[in-house]
Amino acid sequence: MTARNAAYDAIVVGAGHNGLVAACYLARAGWRVLVLERRYVVGGACVTEEVFPGFKVSTAAYVNSLFRPEIIRDLNLHEHGFEAIERNPASFSPFLDRRYLMLGMGLERDAQEIAKFSRRDADNYPRYEAMLERVASVVEPTLTQVPPNVVHPSLGQLLEAGKMGRALQRLGPGMGEAVEVLTGAARPILDRWFESEELKGTIATDAIIGAFMAPSMPGTAYVLFHHVMGETNGKRGVWSYVRGGMGGLTQALASVARALGVEIRTEAEVAKIVTRNGRVRGVALANGDEFSAKRVASGVDCHWTFEKLLDGAELPAAFRDAVARISYSSASAKINVALERLPSFTALPGHEPGPQHRGTVHLCPDQDFIERAYDDAKYGRFSTEPVVECTMPSSLDSTLTPPGKHLMSMFTQYAPYTLSDGPWTDAKRNAYADRCFDVVERYAPGFKDSVIDRQILTPVDLEARFGLTGGSIFQGAMPLHQLFAFRPVPGYASYTTPIRGLYLCGAAAHPGGGVMGAAGWNAARVMLRGKP
Repeated sequence: MTARNAAYDAIVVGAGHNGLVAACYLARAGWRVLVLERRYVVGGACVTEEVFPGFKVSTAAYVNSLFRPEIIRDLNLHEHGFEAIERNPASFSPFLDRRYLMLGMGLERDAQEIAKFSRRDADNYPRYEAMLERVASVVEPTLTQVPPNVVHPSLGQLLEAGKMGRALQRLGPGMGEAVEVLTGAARPILDRWFESEELKGTIATDAIIGAFMAPSMPGTAYVLFHHVMGETNGKRGVWSYVRGGMGGLTQALASVARALGVEIRTEAEVAKIVTRNGRVRGVALANGDEFSAKRVASGVDCHWTFEKLLDGAELPAAFRDAVARISYSSASAKINVALERLPSFTALPGHEPGPQHRGTVHLCPDQDFIERAYDDAKYGRFSTEPVVECTMPSSLDSTLTPPGKHLMSMFTQYAPYTLSDGPWTDAKRNAYADRCFDVVERYAPGFKDSVIDRQILTPVDLEARFGLTGGSIFQGAMPLHQLFAFRPVPGYASYTTPIRGLYLCGAAAHPGGGVMGAAGWNAARVMLRGKP
């Protein structure tokens, strides 16, 4: 069926979680909204797919905590099937000397675990957590704020910026710590607080997730901090699985959207954002269909939005240059594994679901291990010994697998998008995955024999499947110069663009990556205020 000149109040490009959030809020205000999704299923990178027969796989995003509780309440997501399954413990770090470290069980039990490695670190850990909470008191409110235009700020924006400055002032001597967390490297911070490499290695893995950096590099402290914000079921800092896989969240959002009258079309690839005289007019699909709207919200990244879907001549030269400078550097590969049984770790044996299987398994003995893995990648090689984090959601959610079987999600680094010896091939994918499996086997002998099948997604594959330029899971790297008022570029952090009526509503805009929903929520509020 060809649809020409069908008119809507707003069109959302991409049915990722942010696009669906934006659509829901616009529809709640009475707008007629159309959501267009290139793939066969909604969800973007927050999706559940039957990758292996009978297995429900969270193909890309795999855990939840950052998704805004305000959105869950506003949209009554629980009534549409969304359920968060809390993880306790949050993490399990086995070591080759048969010791292990569990964290995320409450400060008292965490301290007992850490004391196995260092009494000093056990005493410092609550103070470290309190320091992060102080920084969060300043940063978290900004997640749902519209950043100021730093090039031409309005009076109201200057007043908002002043509020953040006053919040920093209230930290007193702690202001320096906050600035270091927001701009500095994770390693010197961890080295200052702790002496146990077992603890530091465990924490440091969160400083590099999705980042093509080592913990010793500036910017990794914020990536670490980014991962300690959030909540589950009202409990601060608790991470969760989503019942039925991460697609359970986006399917719930789609259910709400449809109930509000949103029209969602899958297998509807947008080929062009149509403009005239500097104003958006609608979109054209790859199949020739056209839809009209005075407002279009793009949930895809800036490379797609401004360099592929728009005619560059429509954009100011300075803006085009700024967009071209956006970094999408990534070296993260996702490996999904179907298992006959859960792994039995030498440090804590047992194939039956236990605390060692519930949270994130960190296979990282120390910070130097991460640095060596990065050393390979910075020269265009995938790591000889990759950094591997494993989650096994089937240990808490039996709906994901056939009876008795299990799923493992492996988030691994470093696998550069660009290799020095030529493009990624199936042979290279399997060679890299084999190295990751070797790491797991070292801690859990017999793991390889339990593997039924595996799916390997390098940055190149993440780009091809999900439209993530460079394989960047954050729709653009997140160093300081690509955050807050500088995301995506200075002067256009308020979800608006040089094209009147065209907005950004995805992770390419503030506050960036992670399954958060804040970008979609913020963008919808800007659109409803009638910003040009």
